[in-house]
Amino acid sequence: MTVVGRRPATHKVKALSRLDSGQLLLICTAGLVSLAGIAYTAASGLLEPKVAVGFGVLIAAGELARLTMPGNREVAPIGAAAALGYTLLIDVGGQAIKHPALQVVAVLAVGMIAGALPHLAVGTPPRLDAMARRLLTGALLAFVFRPIAGPLRDMATSEGGTWLPALGVMSVLICAALFVEVVIAAMLRAEQVRTAFRVAIRDELRMAAPLGAAVAASGMLLALASHSMGLVALLVFAAPLLVTQVAFRKYAGIRATYLQTVRALSRVTEVGGYVEPGHSRRVSRLSLAVGRELGMAEPELLELEYAALMHDIGQLSLRDPIPGGATVLTDPGQARRIAELGAEVIRQTGVLDRVAEIVRRQCDPVTEEPPLASRIIRTANAYDDLVGGSTDRDRAAAALERLRLAAGTEYDAAIVEAMSRVVDRLPPGQHF
Repeated sequence: MTVVGRRPATHKVKALSRLDSGQLLLICTAGLVSLAGIAYTAASGLLEPKVAVGFGVLIAAGELARLTMPGNREVAPIGAAAALGYTLLIDVGGQAIKHPALQVVAVLAVGMIAGALPHLAVGTPPRLDAMARRLLTGALLAFVFRPIAGPLRDMATSEGGTWLPALGVMSVLICAALFVEVVIAAMLRAEQVRTAFRVAIRDELRMAAPLGAAVAASGMLLALASHSMGLVALLVFAAPLLVTQVAFRKYAGIRATYLQTVRALSRVTEVGGYVEPGHSRRVSRLSLAVGRELGMAEPELLELEYAALMHDIGQLSLRDPIPGGATVLTDPGQARRIAELGAEVIRQTGVLDRVAEIVRRQCDPVTEEPPLASRIIRTANAYDDLVGGSTDRDRAAAALERLRLAAGTEYDAAIVEAMSRVVDRLPPGQHF
């Protein structure tokens, strides 16, 4: 009974230990801001309670319906749109809304926590750094916008006034807030996956643009439509965003299914005894690490991962397996034939032509200028053929030295050096 009772605490300690210093700082800052907002609201009283509760419920529902996008990015589009709407709210049904920024923070924090509780109950806790980032972005926007909400309403509702100035200010501030969120996400991701910041921010911008545009538009329309529609706008504008979220969920599900299928295919060569157990997985992980070290973008890394997992699938055509599956020890003609047969198998899917081309050219000499992904896979495959699952540092050093000696003809020298840096960063006793 004692052991069972201690498991949740142990799980929490392990989860916290996986957070780096940047994530911990972000979470602590968000926690302090949340406490300040909740304490202020509790002491001064909740202004426009019906409005606050309505938006808070929608924020909680959005957090409850959060989804994980490619790259392990956690998003909550409906909750984010509701948070934007409440932050930018200046009028509901003709009545001025004057809630302060700290009340916005309190409503956002309580809504997010309420939406996260069911996930905690079933053992799927949200990512604290993602929640903290969303809350801090909303808080920053609130501290900038709430002091000018009154003057903007006066301009819009005065005789001959228009909502265009308010719309322009909202657009500029939302773009600035989204950019700040992207920068924070890129800083954290650059540290977590060890990639260059410029590459991380480019990937974050690419991933955030479609969903961010939908969330920003919905949040602004929700805030402006509340002037004439009242709280009914919450239901009207949540519907199209729900459709958008369903579409993104399907996209994320399809991509996850693709990866699971590719991983299953990659194990066929291991089960059949053509390669050593874990070879494809190790080559894939090492290739991805080298690709990040060289600054490859996320779409390129996805193709690299697919190709690395299936780089040896052509060995299934062999009547007699290569000892240990080590293509680095076979003659170049046979290695190229294996690569071409594997590419033909992949091409039959009809959707992975670029991956097939990467696999086909993995055995081409450097002088023929094969794709970067092909050169990475060739080098990673050779390294794993020589080292395998060993954690012996001397064996790894010897393998890297052998690759360096063949650099310029068989292997790309820049890739070998990048791999050397990646391997050197491995903790003692660990391998890919």
